[in-house]
Amino acid sequence: MNLSKNLENKIRTDIVLKSLTSFKIGGRAKYYIEPATQEELKKTLIFAKNKKLKIYCIGAGSNILASDKGISGIIIKLNSKNFKSFKFQDDTLIAQSGCLLSTLLQRSRSRGLSGLEYFIGIPGTLGGALAMNAGIKEKNIGDLVEDVTILDYNGRTKILSKDEAGFSYRNSDLDDVIVLSATLKLKKSSKAGIDRVINDLITARKRSQDWSFPCAGCAFKNPANESAGRLIDLCGLKGIRVGDAQVSLKHANFIINRGNASSSDVLKLISIIKREVKKRFKIELTEEIKIWK
Repeated sequence: MNLSKNLENKIRTDIVLKSLTSFKIGGRAKYYIEPATQEELKKTLIFAKNKKLKIYCIGAGSNILASDKGISGIIIKLNSKNFKSFKFQDDTLIAQSGCLLSTLLQRSRSRGLSGLEYFIGIPGTLGGALAMNAGIKEKNIGDLVEDVTILDYNGRTKILSKDEAGFSYRNSDLDDVIVLSATLKLKKSSKAGIDRVINDLITARKRSQDWSFPCAGCAFKNPANESAGRLIDLCGLKGIRVGDAQVSLKHANFIINRGNASSSDVLKLISIIKREVKKRFKIELTEEIKIWK
């Protein structure tokens, strides 16, 4: 490898994925690195290319189911302060992908800027949120985007327009690139108005969502004009369990890890849910969580 000794020393082989994901499931990563700079990130991509490794970019790990057998590629986490800066220009926010959504929300609120409050309680980083176009029924993070700066796996930087980023429901065209930053357009508002939205959403989520055990949020995307959770509930699947993986009694679209659930437990439960929903409603559910094999 034509890499600096410093970078070689940063590439680790002792990381267990369950420590990186909100599901607390997953085996060992073959390679793992937290590059300190964009230059180190580019050198990491060279390393991956030379080794013919699949690249997995992880933010807060809040929507990932990782295999118990481990991942044979390289996990890249943009955790350095050099990937967490942000600035405001009037009602525009320019933020790097490693920033936590919660931090950007609070800083925007303090400036009386509306838009990010709809993502209160959604764990994760800006990069992860953009890749999956995170959001709620009324709002998606992609709605706020003006442009996204990405790094492709050949080390080339490019600025994508909102349309080029390909945002759609819980999806984007950003899966096979590394998101570096984004420009978000916010709106002037009162703190009181922003707080009303935040309080209403927090109340609704406490009532319906289940974070009492490790999980990855909603397991399935909502079908058109329908709720995946409602369909699963109508199939009588609340509480069904495979090993330590269980459909939440509080929210049927949450699969929780009651202790030592394996990825195979979760996958079996996903298969049962999809089969039963298709049998009763002729609807094919699609996973919202990312399954790493």
